[in-house]
Amino acid sequence: MKSHRIVRSLGAGALILVTGFLATTSFAGATSAKDQAPSSHAVFVESDQTGSNTVISYSRSTDGSISFVATYPTGGAGGSAAGSAADPLASQGGLALVDHGNELIATNPGSNSVSVFVVFGPYLHLIQQVPSGGLFPVSISSHDDLVAVLNAGGAGSVSEFRLQWGRLVALNNETRSLGLTNTTPPFYLAGAGQVGYSPNGQFLIVTTKASTSSYEVFTVSDRGDLSSTATVTAAANAVPFAFTFDANGRIVAAEASNSSVSTYTIGSNGSLTLVGTVSDGQAALCWISGAQGYFFGSNAGGGDVSSFGETAVGVPTLLNAKAAITHPGTTDSAVSPDGAFLYVESGGSGALDAFAINTNGTLTPIETLWNLPLPYEGIAVS
Repeated sequence: MKSHRIVRSLGAGALILVTGFLATTSFAGATSAKDQAPSSHAVFVESDQTGSNTVISYSRSTDGSISFVATYPTGGAGGSAAGSAADPLASQGGLALVDHGNELIATNPGSNSVSVFVVFGPYLHLIQQVPSGGLFPVSISSHDDLVAVLNAGGAGSVSEFRLQWGRLVALNNETRSLGLTNTTPPFYLAGAGQVGYSPNGQFLIVTTKASTSSYEVFTVSDRGDLSSTATVTAAANAVPFAFTFDANGRIVAAEASNSSVSTYTIGSNGSLTLVGTVSDGQAALCWISGAQGYFFGSNAGGGDVSSFGETAVGVPTLLNAKAAITHPGTTDSAVSPDGAFLYVESGGSGALDAFAINTNGTLTPIETLWNLPLPYEGIAVS
């Protein structure tokens, strides 16, 4: 505990320096600077620029609006999947808050590393950069003190770390190959798309997109050890891209080939059983977020967001194929911890859209921020 306090004390010193620095710098990247002190809540996005990757921080107000705070170098390099346009990572979860929001982890696909920041509201302090355990890291997930990093390059792999005193420690013999056939950087439709622990921490799930159009599920022991091989289940629709979970622990997945949302239960051996599937009739629903029992899919081909519900047994239902209009190149999204707000990236337009999530699952636009990097991807909300 003592070392953790030291780290956070250093971060507090950095916070004072950053605050003074902000007083003399312009608020680039926002539509306007709001005359208010930054709140304790934040929205973080990742630039993914090849020369120097950065995390851009915004303060989040109680009404869901956001104000630019600062840009923080990760110390690593961004990268772009081959053939990608609006989505350089071609993944979900490239930026992740862990340890109850005390740390933020960013992927550096161009330098095969991840960076760890200590979080102070909207302020960050870089404390660590470590190898990702593979090539072209694109997605991060955590459960308790375990952190998994998905590497999409080459054959693809997933590596496990343990978070100790705010820092990542690689676990010995806990890297697993996904056995994909790909390049480095990966082709955007074929590299693995997301890694995620199940809510109970017993499984680690990976989507393979068009490489095999399947879900690879590793079991996780009480000690955090991964099974030596994954249980593989074919997706109901081709190109399983991203996923979240419903209140009952079912997987709610975005399958891009026919712009569908599918739900699955997880068996004791990691096998998945389809509960139901529904298409929004649009193009390239690749990313998905959930709040208040509703799910919101980003349609890269349509520049909008679709909304979905669920029946009592978990069958997905389409509520509105165009629940919200964004901007060309719609990509990743994230929901505030209280489920009140949805933030959607449009990496092809350099825009970030904020919406209020109503109790009936409808979305009300709040604002659009412009002048973000072109393209960019990766988002986390505190």
